[in-house]
Amino acid sequence: MRASGRKASSTTIDVPLPADLDRKQWFANGVKKKNLTTQSNTGYILPMETKRATFQEQVLDQLGQDLCSGYYKAGQILPSEIDLCERFAFSRIVIREAIKSLAAKGMLEVRRKVGTLVLDSSRWNLFDPDIIIWRARSGGVDRAMSRDLMELRRIVEPAAARFAAQRATEAERKALRDAYQDMERAVADEVGYVAADVMFHATVLSACGNQFVQQMQTALSAILRTGFEIISLKPGGPAHTLPMHEDLCRAIETGDASAAERAAIALIEQAESDLDERLILDDHPA
Repeated sequence: MRASGRKASSTTIDVPLPADLDRKQWFANGVKKKNLTTQSNTGYILPMETKRATFQEQVLDQLGQDLCSGYYKAGQILPSEIDLCERFAFSRIVIREAIKSLAAKGMLEVRRKVGTLVLDSSRWNLFDPDIIIWRARSGGVDRAMSRDLMELRRIVEPAAARFAAQRATEAERKALRDAYQDMERAVADEVGYVAADVMFHATVLSACGNQFVQQMQTALSAILRTGFEIISLKPGGPAHTLPMHEDLCRAIETGDASAAERAAIALIEQAESDLDERLILDDHPA
């Protein structure tokens, strides 16, 4: 059978920074700059060759993007398994497993004698890293999502920075300094900045010593990546925020909790300004 309609994604994938991935391994795997496409904001990615997607993952990825982009709308019945098999040129087992995964994320509901219902986004697991990435790829980073992203950062990051200054181990302080130096190199080399920025903030979240925040780290890293990829498009933006990141790094290194909290708030306020500026440009293209 030949696939019909839009094809499954193929060459590259955006990925959140895994909480347990070694920093040197991350960069050694070949983080590189990605060209602008209609499917994604820009940023930095791991080449797909480092982990070839299975058939089920390819179908999951494409259907997930279709749902996030509104190609299939809430309340709509998904095409039948036979139709999806024809579209993707994969077996029913592959299609069924992909649908099962999307149902587990709260995006679909399988109903007997009715079909597979597309659920409203209010029922989606918005902390799921796949959903975060699909929404960003599909142009789903609108003003409401941007506002909610920044509000979440204000709720979590300043307190996490304060606790990191109080609780970080020597190894965590060193890891934070290493992450900051990776950001410096990324600015100088003009490559790898988003990955380095995500690693820096992930290190702060990990160093706060709160098991619930640490458990959320993978999802939070994916959320942060979404914002960083947009903000990184601003000319000179990464270089401008470097001193702010160093202020946060130094405050945590010296155990100054109040300074760490202030530095985290300053970074968020700058990110809000950059993101608003970017959205205005998107609304009024030249």
